[in-house]
Amino acid sequence: MRSLIYSMMVSLDGYVETPYREIDWTIPDEELHTFANAQAREVGVFLYGRGLYEVMVDYWPTADANPSATPYEVEFARIWRYKPKIVFSTTLDTVEWNSRLVSDNAAEEVARLKEQPGKDLLLGGATIAASFMELGLVDEYRLFVHPVVLGAGTPFFPVLNTRLELALVETRTFGSGVVYLRYVRRR
Repeated sequence: MRSLIYSMMVSLDGYVETPYREIDWTIPDEELHTFANAQAREVGVFLYGRGLYEVMVDYWPTADANPSATPYEVEFARIWRYKPKIVFSTTLDTVEWNSRLVSDNAAEEVARLKEQPGKDLLLGGATIAASFMELGLVDEYRLFVHPVVLGAGTPFFPVLNTRLELALVETRTFGSGVVYLRYVRRR
């Protein structure tokens, strides 16, 4: 059975973006990007909500053609472009770049994907993640905690009706001050 992994960059006070949907506070230097690239290579499918999909598709499909792109950005662009993606949205009509649109029965789709053989599923997007957390579908949480306090924005963890019991299984501190925290859900 595959695991559903929710992973995003997050501020010290728990937000994934500012109230204005900005993510310019993240510090994706070479060390962090190389680590994230290795994780991206190891998963089978990227799962996105509409908002994060639109951010990703706005930059990564052609990032490797940008003459100022770093080698680690070029590497991620190539990983991203060819990796299968599932986009959960009721407002989009089409998706591109090796993506498939799911407009209804998102929980059923994730449960079905988890039962299939293959590599784990990497989930990004706080709104869609909140739905899957509420349903108990998220197995692992990977937070890249940046040394910045935003004060407000979109939270990594939503207000939940039930408590999440987690076990810390991995940490890493990057030279930029970013701290990686990996938790698995206790059953």
